[in-house]
Amino acid sequence: MEERPKFVTEEHLEYLDELRESGETNMYGARPYLMDEFPKLNKKEAGQIVTYWMKTFTERHKIKVG
Repeated sequence: MEERPKFVTEEHLEYLDELRESGETNMYGARPYLMDEFPKLNKKEAGQIVTYWMKTFTERHKIKVG
């Protein structure tokens, strides 16, 4: 699995899971939502969290691909 940056929390990942489920935005546009929900994040951190979330989604959710 991709190494998790130290500042990425379960709360961040759960928020992104819920955002995905809501269908409110395409997940490529999730960074501003994450920054609104967690105001202490800067743009770079929020982008890294979304990237980590995307790269690890399948493994974290045990989804079979193919």
